[in-house]
Amino acid sequence: MEKNFLITTGGSGGHVIPAIIFYEHLSKDANIIISTDKRGCRFIDQKAYDLEIIDTPRLNSFFLLPLNLLKIFFLSVKSFIFLKKRKINLIISTGGYMSFPLILAGKFLKIKIFLFEPNLVLGRTNRFFLNSCEKIFCYTDKIKKFPDRFKKKIAIIKPLVRKVFYDGKAIDKQFQKFTILVVGGSQGASFFDGSLKFSIAKLAKEFSIKIIHQTNEKNISNLKEFYSKNKIDNLIFNYENSFINKIVESDLCITRAGASILAELSILNTPFVAVPLPSSKDKHQLENANFYRDNGCCWVIDQSFFDEKIEQLIRDIYQKKTEFLTKKENLKRLNYQNTWNNVNQKIIKIINEN
Repeated sequence: MEKNFLITTGGSGGHVIPAIIFYEHLSKDANIIISTDKRGCRFIDQKAYDLEIIDTPRLNSFFLLPLNLLKIFFLSVKSFIFLKKRKINLIISTGGYMSFPLILAGKFLKIKIFLFEPNLVLGRTNRFFLNSCEKIFCYTDKIKKFPDRFKKKIAIIKPLVRKVFYDGKAIDKQFQKFTILVVGGSQGASFFDGSLKFSIAKLAKEFSIKIIHQTNEKNISNLKEFYSKNKIDNLIFNYENSFINKIVESDLCITRAGASILAELSILNTPFVAVPLPSSKDKHQLENANFYRDNGCCWVIDQSFFDEKIEQLIRDIYQKKTEFLTKKENLKRLNYQNTWNNVNQKIIKIINEN
């Protein structure tokens, strides 16, 4: 019997990137369709995948709630028809409200449902569908707000990163030019466009720095002009698929604490300063960051104290190289036996057994 899998995702890169990774792991075993909302389209090469747009509205507006609930009802009916037409026999959801209509329709059609939770706090949509899923892929069984009665459904896998990250080789530099990568992700890049650049400019007078800075498209020229005026070697970018090259070139990363970016930095043994997004639901970014901090792999700064602490922290990291190198070694130990083939075999085994 021909296997037809649907991977449902959308919203931020933190949801879409894992969907693409699941696609890479499973595309040889089944016909894969990816469903996303319009927000998620910017993270996907739409020509490379069999793509379906299910644009689920957010439920964060009290006044629009009745209208949005009606939209979700019609999208669930649309999803029901779509799943039957495409003869889908398995659904993988990478989390978020975007997947709600498809999972609901899949539940009524008795299609096997697998969930994915990369964060250290259980997401609300995943919580809602725990009773209906076969398994939920997680990086640990120590997830906050996870009901004890469903713990047996947890299938632990290594953090998901794209295959190219396993093929990439981290460069052990000798700090000829200390290279700092600044990346906020799709939900937090603007925060790092503020006073951080002034701290970098001060530090650049003390030791040689190169800055690789992610920002929005409108701010690229402003940042580039600032760093260039201060004679700081710089590369300013928005979002691009060759992100691995930015990490490989960097000694240190200043970042938000989405699960995907932390996994990518981790596999390439790049120590980082995590600044969790305060508005992340249930403070899941803080929990993500604390996991790596507790394993001796990173530094964590509360956003409220970022401006006053970041300059001295970078200075200490550069000057006290022992702590920096210890964190690189801890990252290597954390990723022991984390290979593409091991993750691939684990995912396929879990799916085939359920």
